[in-house]
Amino acid sequence: MRTRAGEGGASQMTDLRDRLGRAVFRRVAGPDGPANRARIHDTPGPRWFGPERPIRTVHGDASMFIGGLSALLLQSLHPLAMAAVSAHSGFRGDPWGRLQRTSTFLAVTTYGTASDAEDAVARVRSIHERVRGTTADGLAYHAADPHLLGWVHATETDSFLRAHERYGARPLDAAGYDAYVADTARVAEALGVVDPPRDRQALVRCLASYRPELRPTPEAWAAARFLLHPPVPLAVRPFYGVLAANAVALLPPWARSVLRLPRIPVVEGLAVQPSGLLLTHTIRWAMTSGARSRTK
Repeated sequence: MRTRAGEGGASQMTDLRDRLGRAVFRRVAGPDGPANRARIHDTPGPRWFGPERPIRTVHGDASMFIGGLSALLLQSLHPLAMAAVSAHSGFRGDPWGRLQRTSTFLAVTTYGTASDAEDAVARVRSIHERVRGTTADGLAYHAADPHLLGWVHATETDSFLRAHERYGARPLDAAGYDAYVADTARVAEALGVVDPPRDRQALVRCLASYRPELRPTPEAWAAARFLLHPPVPLAVRPFYGVLAANAVALLPPWARSVLRLPRIPVVEGLAVQPSGLLLTHTIRWAMTSGARSRTK
């Protein structure tokens, strides 16, 4: 028979879990999160991806927090992509807004109806069409350029995949990750990427093909400093520090070298990765509460 103290402790733990889950969801999904979640998951109709598809497994896991930050660091190494982000995205002035827009797009295209996914892609393509300019070196860029879109797609897919492989609750086998890359190719083609990779080996080749174009720029270093040390509340900084350390550890060694982010193998093995596993486990634990309440 449970004691009152035991029941009170369980109640407090449930309350803590609910509050933490709501706080994380608000940050990631924004003020329209509950309405968007209901529309995405509850609207009947055909989807691009069925419940058995690997893209749903990867994009629904807490490892996406680490993979997303790592992808942004990696993307910054392409001077034209970084120039477009720096001049047009407003990520420094509204980082949470950008996160919320990106997470909503991922949720809609992964879980939403085909109609809603097509509408979301059309909005993004319309924005990309307007984003164009010239770098400080006089090079023209256009966000709708299929080559630049291919870089962004490849870095996101690779970062999400490797984050899930390292921190995911249920890592996939080799065939599952190949299928994940194939799933993401469908979204990439809709956005304007020409012949995106459809398995992991092709993804590796795709990323390698961009290496000659990559270099650090002042904008890239400034973005890295902001992404790794953003103006977050004092109470959140230890948790964000764990997130950032694991995002850096996830980067390919050559990218870390270019961004001047040192690697300390012993520290990473003994402290960084275990802390990342604990962080993603905690986020997963908290967010499961919100997922359960949605199905009630």
